[in-house]
Amino acid sequence: MVFKRRDRRGILRIVLDALWPKGGWARAFEYVKHRLRRLPDTPEKISRGIWAGIFTTFTPFYGLHFVIAAIMAKIMRGNILAALLATFFGNPLTYVPIGVVALNFGNWLLGNRPDPEAHVSLARKFSDAGSDLWANFLAIFTHADTNWARLGRFYDEVFFPYLIGGILPGMLVATAVSMLALPVIRAHQNRRRKVLRARLERLAQRTRDQKAQ
Repeated sequence: MVFKRRDRRGILRIVLDALWPKGGWARAFEYVKHRLRRLPDTPEKISRGIWAGIFTTFTPFYGLHFVIAAIMAKIMRGNILAALLATFFGNPLTYVPIGVVALNFGNWLLGNRPDPEAHVSLARKFSDAGSDLWANFLAIFTHADTNWARLGRFYDEVFFPYLIGGILPGMLVATAVSMLALPVIRAHQNRRRKVLRARLERLAQRTRDQKAQ
């Protein structure tokens, strides 16, 4: 096949690449920044797309961030591709601090007692909820009993506080990043237009010179 990889990756390699891309996250961020600056759209629409993508990473809807970011960008009349690229703000290096901040802030807003080991229990509760979902899914095809206790505890202790607590930090970070990105994108596009205009003028001048000869 034309587009088939020559070096077939195993499951472990795929997981490792997701956690740490080839070249590192710094190189991945540079690529995303480069792509955002070269998007063929107005700086304002790209900025709104960036806002939608970054805000989405502060929500607990893991696995649906692309979908939510695209819907938000569509509603905000932002650039959808910019929103999808901006979701890379959420990655294995940032999800833990984002989760801890959102969870602690959400518990504070709801009047819950803060968890002093939130950074440890957060991953465990996500794992427990995933185990409940998988076990209850298998129970459909077997005689096993369904048990939603851990999933219910996950909703009360993690999902809802995370959802509430991520709104304000997500809005603040998304606004700050999109405002910083707007003049950078605008300057980059203006510079590209000047370069393109200069090339066209040189080409036109060369054509006139050839006709004059």
